[in-house]
Amino acid sequence: METMPVTLADVADAARRLDGRAVRTPLLESPLLNEQLGGRLLVKAECLQLTGSFKFRGAFNKIAQLSAEERRRGLIAYSSGNHAQGVAAAARYLNAPALIVMPADAPAIKVANTKAWGADVVCYDRHGESREAITERIMAERGLTLVRPYDDPAVVAGQGTVGLEIAEDCKARGIAPDAAVICCGGGGLTAGIATALSGLVPGIVLHTAEPAGWDDTARSLAAGTRQRNEGSLPSLCDALLAPTPGELTFAINRKLVRSGVALAESDIVAAMAAAHRYFKLVAEPGGAVALAAALSGVIPVAGRTVVVTLSGGNVDPALYAKLLGGAA
Repeated sequence: METMPVTLADVADAARRLDGRAVRTPLLESPLLNEQLGGRLLVKAECLQLTGSFKFRGAFNKIAQLSAEERRRGLIAYSSGNHAQGVAAAARYLNAPALIVMPADAPAIKVANTKAWGADVVCYDRHGESREAITERIMAERGLTLVRPYDDPAVVAGQGTVGLEIAEDCKARGIAPDAAVICCGGGGLTAGIATALSGLVPGIVLHTAEPAGWDDTARSLAAGTRQRNEGSLPSLCDALLAPTPGELTFAINRKLVRSGVALAESDIVAAMAAAHRYFKLVAEPGGAVALAAALSGVIPVAGRTVVVTLSGGNVDPALYAKLLGGAA
């Protein structure tokens, strides 16, 4: 049997490190929404996680395993905002300085919160500069340790604790989910959840959800090889704009995930409105794509039990009001 780069034991170890640090987020459902869908929809509310997204889990699990000297020298990461905040918060808890390379057009709330957690921020032009090149230069100058957003076994294992909690909560409530839909950018959350659920929920079918025009994982799963997004189509889903699946994450996802789907922005905005209406939750666009897949019927819920991740809630208030106003 092929050895996977991240195992269920790795996820369990991450859960022990995160115990008392990360929020154990609820698995929610709405009787009214279930009635409309003709099935059972369970929502894993990671928008209620510390820093407003699942990213804290992977960042903390990674940084907690670094040496005291690595933490003393400091950390660096690149991110449009959610990984930035996760790294900043984890670094603060573990007494390590952090510097984050962020796009100049990142949502203001994500930049402000990253700084509030104590990290320094260096901005770049995502359309004309390479965040990787900027990061490598600063690393070389300052001797910092890189905390990758997804292509790292420790980060994937940390994100896998989302799936571990889903499995544990379903078992405690006597629920046997048929499928799970996971918001997907670089694939770290998907790989972690897939590792946990495939080991703990026999027969569950896993799908990724991405915004239209940024469906590199869906196309990669169909082709069996990593595909790349062409061009730079604008998208509300700033958290999911990875150009291609991660090498490590795709090695896991191609084995464990059945397929991926792409969602129109109108369906994503409708899902944000539904999250507010039925669950009283604020979801950012990138955090609502899996819910959009279920509500739009792209992934059917009727006659089944389906779990979706609501992976983040960091959206600028003005944009949120505008989008939900238009969806009313």
